[in-house]
Amino acid sequence: MAVSMTMPILIVDDYNTMIRILRNLLRQLGFTNIDEACDGGAALAKLRAKDYALVISDTNMAPMSGVELLQRVRADDRTKATPFVMIANDPSEGADAQTRAGASNYILKPFTAQSLKAKLEPVIGSF
Repeated sequence: MAVSMTMPILIVDDYNTMIRILRNLLRQLGFTNIDEACDGGAALAKLRAKDYALVISDTNMAPMSGVELLQRVRADDRTKATPFVMIANDPSEGADAQTRAGASNYILKPFTAQSLKAKLEPVIGSF
């Protein structure tokens, strides 16, 4: 099945510069329907209001970490199957998010459009 470049994507990060970087990388890859949230609480509100085809979240946020956000997403019947990619600072942080909370995949900082694509394709399909 082909990936829709208009599928709704939610970026979650408490650092505005990272949101801007990630939005630009996703646009470079051809995605056009990108929303953002500045913390886990705002992300949960957006996830209740709209069905997202993909969530990309930082692991280190306050007051709710990315892992806590992911655990809440996985605990909700409506969102539990949503593909969820974590942005990690080191491999152990990313692996922990996968094993403890059920992340679909993770990517390490820093990353490029091509490395992001390589991490997204196993989760959402080739594009």
